[in-house]
Amino acid sequence: MEDPIQLKDSGNEFFQNKDYEKAIECYTTAIQLTKDKKVLATLYRNRAACHLKKENYVPAASDASKAIDVDSSDIKALFRRSQALEKLGKLDQAFKDAQRCVTMEPKNKTFQETLRRLNHDIQEKLKIQFSTDSRVERMFEVLLDEKVDKERKEKAANNLIVLAREDAGAERIFRNNGLNLLLQLIETKKPEMMLAAIRTISGMCSRHKSRAMAVLHFVELDKICSLMALDNEEIALATASLFQTILDNFEGKDSKDHHGKDEALVLDTSKDVKMIISRLLEMLVNPSVSGYGRDQALNLLIRCVPRKNLAIKDNTRSLEAIDLGLKKILKVGGQFPELPNCLPLTENTCLTASILLNKLYCDLRDDEERANFRKICEAYVTSKFDPKNMEKNLHAIQCVSALLQGPFDVGNSILALQGVMEMMVALCGSDREIDQLVALEAIIHAASKASRAGFIITNGITLLKDMYKKSTNEKIKIRALVGLCKLGSAGGTDYGLRQFSEGSTEKLAKQCRKWLCNQNIDTRTRKWAIEGMAYLTLDADVKDDFVQDEQAMQAMFDLSKSADKTILYSVATVLVNCTNSYDVKEKIPELVELAKLSKQHVPEDHPKIYEVVRPLVSLLNTELDGLQNYEALMGLTNLSAKSEKLRQKIIKEKALPEIECYMFEEHDQIRQAATECMCNMVVSKEVQERFIAEGNDRLKLMMLLCGEDDVKLQRAAAGALATLTTNCKELCHKLTTVTAQWLEILQRLCLHDNLEVQHRGLVIALRLMEADKEIAKKLIESELLEIMTVIGKLEDNAKHQDVINVARACLVKAMDYSLIKPTSQQGK
Repeated sequence: MEDPIQLKDSGNEFFQNKDYEKAIECYTTAIQLTKDKKVLATLYRNRAACHLKKENYVPAASDASKAIDVDSSDIKALFRRSQALEKLGKLDQAFKDAQRCVTMEPKNKTFQETLRRLNHDIQEKLKIQFSTDSRVERMFEVLLDEKVDKERKEKAANNLIVLAREDAGAERIFRNNGLNLLLQLIETKKPEMMLAAIRTISGMCSRHKSRAMAVLHFVELDKICSLMALDNEEIALATASLFQTILDNFEGKDSKDHHGKDEALVLDTSKDVKMIISRLLEMLVNPSVSGYGRDQALNLLIRCVPRKNLAIKDNTRSLEAIDLGLKKILKVGGQFPELPNCLPLTENTCLTASILLNKLYCDLRDDEERANFRKICEAYVTSKFDPKNMEKNLHAIQCVSALLQGPFDVGNSILALQGVMEMMVALCGSDREIDQLVALEAIIHAASKASRAGFIITNGITLLKDMYKKSTNEKIKIRALVGLCKLGSAGGTDYGLRQFSEGSTEKLAKQCRKWLCNQNIDTRTRKWAIEGMAYLTLDADVKDDFVQDEQAMQAMFDLSKSADKTILYSVATVLVNCTNSYDVKEKIPELVELAKLSKQHVPEDHPKIYEVVRPLVSLLNTELDGLQNYEALMGLTNLSAKSEKLRQKIIKEKALPEIECYMFEEHDQIRQAATECMCNMVVSKEVQERFIAEGNDRLKLMMLLCGEDDVKLQRAAAGALATLTTNCKELCHKLTTVTAQWLEILQRLCLHDNLEVQHRGLVIALRLMEADKEIAKKLIESELLEIMTVIGKLEDNAKHQDVINVARACLVKAMDYSLIKPTSQQGK
């Protein structure tokens, strides 16, 4: 049987070594074994100290109390309980314990300082509490007084919002009949007063689960839904924010910790969450709900239904939402503004419905669940086909468009159903504008995935060309043109898979720019011109012409400021294409040769890729905004990774000083982008010489960047150093003199959780050891030896093999220098 005293001593030793978990284990076991009250008091007091170090203040206060129960004059236990109670916000109780400590040891400066601080904090808390009470009371008086002018009432209502965001203020409003008053403000039907009331209620619910539940049941779910349904964008958004705050609290984002007996008071909110989701789904198809309210209902469902982490196995919410509301979401996605009996919409409603459909589909766990999703969608769409009712047919095709913008696989499977493509072709040949619009948009969305647009490419180009040439309606022509743009760019950036003959895409782009600049065409139609450019700018000739067309560029930016936020994605895509900021898969030379031998297609770069360097370098201007600088750096990063020829082009355009300048930037993302670009550039000899040159801090900066907390920044900086130390032996000596922290930073890299960072850190260590025996000796005498040994002894495995191999190479080098002996010799 273990000895409690020995366990206590072991716990004390672990505590001294800052291993608080093991110390707690020793003390806990000792507590269970001993019945000696004095020993128990000491053990509880010591365990309280461990909990304080781990910032577990509730158990710390509990253990200290148990020690005090045995010996009320235990000054250490009293002071530790005071510390824990202070952290828990129980200042008055903490003050009493500190006061007893001072009484027992009047000259103890730590106790005196603690007592002074607690007294000050208590006075401040009382001051805030009393001032909050009076402020709340004054706000209520102003709002209730009918004689007070409108401006003062609005000011008072807005002050309530600020008060409600403070816990003390929220509590005072709640306890002073505030909810009744706020409901009276809502009943005034005055938008500014309603907004203030809703935002105040939202503040009251923030980070407080029990108060959020009380508010939900007092105000009532139907009332909150009716507010979000109003045709007022600000009120709908504020109400959605209230819903989100309530749901966040129900998910456990509560500022109050529940321990011991309080755990029994934690409320079960699952039924309320289920009811909220059910009502939101009902709102989607309610014709009395405004477009703004419908948008917010969709956004709330997107945020609160699908799992935020797919590692969580339970996707019950998504399954229930699909059973209860998938058809409702499809109905929203199938709306078309020009159709009679269309639900109230905004420019963003249908696309938001597509996003929700995609989120739900992605949240499904297996083929059976996905098959059920497809089955419901297919049944819904096919049930709408009716030879006698054209409106239902249009709704069905519009639903297909919604699915093609969301879960594309589902939309694509519906396209393959008998009668669907035939219906689209028939609608294209209709004399009615609305029929053609619906069919054209469906064809455009069907061509979104290049790898799966084969059917449309084969059968749609002739149809679209006919509509583009024959139609006199601008709305029809521009949509047909966008369809051609999409199909023309189906090969993506692969120059060898271009669909149209040389020069055809430039002609399409020219027409798109013409429509884009035509102010006489409505916004909803002009946005399709940007959609077309989003695909055509994959072509280098098109992007060259576009970036030089200032009028078209300005028209695009002006259009992006409109209420239709669906334009933004197309604008962003155009900018990404123009700056070559998209991810490009690495071509493995051996696989390219193998593909050629087997007569498989090999992707080809556009011959004009080198001409995009200069416009990108021109964006590295400090007078331009940060987004332009960042996009330019990302574009240059991608280019510098492709070939030495492109790196030489970047050097020739004198971009290196600007890239280095942005490595000092305070903005994290810009600094990261500049460092990633430099990581690629240091492969070039000219760049290496800049680091070798005397009188510069480039190497020091790169070493210090390795010590930052941002993983991507560390990876880029460590990659640059790994390349430099591999290619330039003189830099290995210089690296050990640039900063006193170099060894500590190197150890952090070699211990890093990220395998890429760890591998680069070990490569740097290996290059330093290879460069000089004295440097190797310094590394081996540090903690790096233990790190390398632990890694080197790991069993071979594919995931960690690169790291293991470098660590072993370091140990072999140390043995070559006779700095360490082989394991077998060390054991003798």
